[in-house]
Amino acid sequence: MSLNKTPFFELRSGSVDTLLFVVKTTDLNALRAELTRRFEATPEFFGNDTVGIDVRRLSESANGGEGERISLAELEKLLKSVRMRPIGVVALPVQAWVIQWANEGGLPILEARDRRGAPKLSVDEAKLNTVAAKVIEAAVANTPPPVLPQPATIIDRPLRSGQQVYAKGDLIVLGLVSYGAEVIAEGNIYIYAPLRGRALAGVHGNLDARIFCTCLEPELISIAGIYRTTENPLSADVQSKPVQIWLNEEKLMIEPLRLT
Repeated sequence: MSLNKTPFFELRSGSVDTLLFVVKTTDLNALRAELTRRFEATPEFFGNDTVGIDVRRLSESANGGEGERISLAELEKLLKSVRMRPIGVVALPVQAWVIQWANEGGLPILEARDRRGAPKLSVDEAKLNTVAAKVIEAAVANTPPPVLPQPATIIDRPLRSGQQVYAKGDLIVLGLVSYGAEVIAEGNIYIYAPLRGRALAGVHGNLDARIFCTCLEPELISIAGIYRTTENPLSADVQSKPVQIWLNEEKLMIEPLRLT
């Protein structure tokens, strides 16, 4: 039997989507206080969710050096204490202390595909990217037409607590999304009923995704990983009203829909 083929297991290349916990301070006490404040009222929101620890922001204050350091072991324990499951660390190549920690038995180094938090390019890197862009442009000219986008997924029934729906394209929901239910889409989400559970749009990093809802009463809303929970009360002009939600840079914008 070939060593590459076995009926018992298979190794394949692939990718796993996960949240990034972007670290902006080395003050573990401040992180602990903020995490406690944010999640103690709603501990189930991210219970058992996997996260990658992103420390790239810590290098910004060091002008390209290794930047500030934080105890990754302590941070890993802190995240586990609020029921998050760290699976790896995202770092810049200059942050050698992170790589050393990973090599000594800490979490593995992850490669992030997001656009936020990426370091600024040098002139030489920018030139290389320009050349690469021209090569890619020439290659694209000789490739077949792109595959058509995924058709919208339509859910015409109410979703009860504990139920989850995932759509590779847009998601259209015609029934109530109850407390504890979750709707997730790689594209936009349209809910023609009350939203009382969780709605997560653009989950593969689509910053242009939007959420449309005829009655906004959510436990959580999220676009491309930027989220808002009920601990941050909605204003009266959008609470229980028809709304659209989109991203402006890294801030969720919620605007009433004028349906008449």
